[in-house]
Amino acid sequence: MRKFLFQVWECGEAMDGSKLQIYFGNGKGKTTAALGQAIREASRGKSVIIVQFLKGKQPEAINFIQRLEPEIKLFRFQRQEEAFEDLNAQERKEETLNMRNGLSFARKVLATGECDVLVLDEILGLLEYGIAGISDIRGLLEEAADGTELIFTGIRLCPEIKEWADEVYQISALKE
Repeated sequence: MRKFLFQVWECGEAMDGSKLQIYFGNGKGKTTAALGQAIREASRGKSVIIVQFLKGKQPEAINFIQRLEPEIKLFRFQRQEEAFEDLNAQERKEETLNMRNGLSFARKVLATGECDVLVLDEILGLLEYGIAGISDIRGLLEEAADGTELIFTGIRLCPEIKEWADEVYQISALKE
């Protein structure tokens, strides 16, 4: 049986009335926790958009989430079946462009107020791979309207982003 440790840090106000929640760490369940929040908010009548980065195609999960439309909409900009870390150099270059398009889409969603909750699954990994920089992430947060909730996931959390967050959950396995 697996046991997981969830550690929570309460931080300051994110950006101008928006809320930033982060799930990070080496443990499994970050995406699941973010999806649980998305379902909870959708059940309260809020519109939810999920943008996934760096993940290989998972047809079962994608098909399930697509059944939750129109309350929850899922977008993936990657074209390859495999996860980013398993791609060769040329495939990574192509997927980097696709994920940059995903970031632009997320910025547009925030600028137009298209949703109440925006989940950016594995966005923290974009920093690690050099696909995005801190200024890109900050730009996203600055686009968020008052009342918009953002949820970030990823393995590693840099100190700057932690400071911008309202809630930070560290998920790590105690036993595997």
